[in-house]
Amino acid sequence: MAEQGLDPETPPGLHLVSAFLSMEPADSLISLARACGGGAVTVTVQRFIWDHCINKPVGSHKKNFLKKLIVEAESNYGDVLNELYAQYAAYMASFKDNDLIIGNARACKCISFLFTDGCFELPTCPRSRKLVVPLQCSLNMLAGDTGCSIWPSSLFLSEFILSFPDIFFGKSCFEVGSGVGLAGICLAHAKASNVILTDGDLSTLANMKLNLELNQLRTNTDVLGRAIGDPKMSSKLIWRSNFQVKCLFLPWESASECGLHDFMPDIILGADVIYDPSCLPHLVRVLAILLHKGDSCPQIRKGGHISLLDNKCVDGQVNGANKGNLSDCNAVSDGKCINECGGKAIYNAAPKGRSREHPVAYIASVIRNIGTFNYFLALADVANLCITDQTKTPCDLLPYMQSYDRSSIRLFTV
Repeated sequence: MAEQGLDPETPPGLHLVSAFLSMEPADSLISLARACGGGAVTVTVQRFIWDHCINKPVGSHKKNFLKKLIVEAESNYGDVLNELYAQYAAYMASFKDNDLIIGNARACKCISFLFTDGCFELPTCPRSRKLVVPLQCSLNMLAGDTGCSIWPSSLFLSEFILSFPDIFFGKSCFEVGSGVGLAGICLAHAKASNVILTDGDLSTLANMKLNLELNQLRTNTDVLGRAIGDPKMSSKLIWRSNFQVKCLFLPWESASECGLHDFMPDIILGADVIYDPSCLPHLVRVLAILLHKGDSCPQIRKGGHISLLDNKCVDGQVNGANKGNLSDCNAVSDGKCINECGGKAIYNAAPKGRSREHPVAYIASVIRNIGTFNYFLALADVANLCITDQTKTPCDLLPYMQSYDRSSIRLFTV
């Protein structure tokens, strides 16, 4: 049976513990617990959960999980450990857990990247084949604390970095909208030469810096005016022994062109940055400058508006009138053109680790609104930026994370 020889360092026990530490939803944890017990949450599985999950000083979601665990065992007329009953009673008698749902509550999640046999030879894979990244995150993803939450595209971008480290090795990397800093931590593991993480929210920036320090990375934080206006405040980072990750306060709408030209990274990254139509002109302007095309988007710099109907994919299925969902749009299928650039179709090309003459941007995104994505394509076309679907499936480093739908995420190059 699956429960025989349960080990927190090997599946299925490893998957259950990893899911618990990453604060997966309780239903996902119960599903993994069943897998550990061959289809049932047996006493042996309960003991494993008690020893490696509940009876640990981590995990602020224990109460809800514990309740569902007890219900699951009882519903199958199974025995329940006395320790689980006692711990749940203690939670019910305590008001401490109520603090977690007040305001912008934060908790420490541990994201475990698990390297399987197919990818353990990657230079980003530690000897243990497990890379654990602790992150302080918001528990209130949709109520004003989005910058401190872990979003699916950030997970995908991080898997991509760890799966194809040759793309980022020795390169200067600049992320727009870095959130909790997960991609930056992965860039450090991929041995990028410079890592500059930016965000337009000061509280998010402070949380990001804390997360970098939790992962033993030295940081250097600057505010926009000082960081990119004073040549003495160089963005150059010291390689490896004194390696730093630079955290930069960068509101897209106020970023200066001359200041951004001081950075000129090899690779620009972004995860779930295509979401707010009002922010997209500023985002595209920043991308154009960082990609050395700052002079090619006068309409955007002047605040001009262009018609969504003018932007079409080669197959004509992406336009401002299409309000369907992503499955109705062939513009985001592998190897397809995303927009027209200078009248020529731009097609998918597999990412290579070789040096590039020009910088490139990797944007991971869930396309929730086709109209918003279409607007982004139109702005990019005006800025002479060519968007291609570069989606290449990385190693599945998060096999335990049932709430993470990799199939909904696309990776674009600019």
